[in-house]
Amino acid sequence: MQSTSTRRIENARPFAFSFSLSSTALIVIDMQCDFINPGGFGASLGNDVSPLQSIIPSVQQLLAVAREVGMTVIHTRECHQPDLSDCPPAKRNRGNPMLRIGDEGPMGRILVADSDGAQIIPELAPLDSEAVIDKPGKGAFYATPLQDHLKALGIQQLIFSGVTTEVCVQTSMREANDRGYDCLLAEDATESYFPEFKVSTLDMIRAQGAIVGWTASVAAIKTALRKR
Repeated sequence: MQSTSTRRIENARPFAFSFSLSSTALIVIDMQCDFINPGGFGASLGNDVSPLQSIIPSVQQLLAVAREVGMTVIHTRECHQPDLSDCPPAKRNRGNPMLRIGDEGPMGRILVADSDGAQIIPELAPLDSEAVIDKPGKGAFYATPLQDHLKALGIQQLIFSGVTTEVCVQTSMREANDRGYDCLLAEDATESYFPEFKVSTLDMIRAQGAIVGWTASVAAIKTALRKR
């Protein structure tokens, strides 16, 4: 049975983070083949995907303990309709990738909802009971049912993981912060193609007394979740 007792991560930064299992959700951002695997959209932008692959075990650990204690788990996928009606030209035409959104890639059409590349990697496959939110933008709240889903569950606090730290993860945390959620980012269950961007983002999130939110290690989060 799920406990509703308050948990506390003492060594979260910039200070301790308290939460209740019954009102907290783990959100796993965009752990998709197109971002994680060679040949996907991330690689087409010229990025080395190995840093993102390196956090798979940490995200697995976080998912496992969240499921163990009965915490709400939500996954997101950045993807678009096959006709790209929800992908503005300003997004599709940005940069100089080898493959653009909607182009045919090694795993099907890049970031198109039904393609293999848009799916969450098998190692982190959602359970049937876990919501999967498809989002057309960087943030998890823009043009999605996430806010209504969280309200229906009585969720007030969010623990984030996933990729990339400075883009979709940070954008989603800032959106959540503006909507009144207390947010914590799992430091070693998030990653960027650019290590310095991750460091800067963690600093920005917890600056000025947790202006956007808190950060903590997966080990610290696991300890707090298992505390009775």
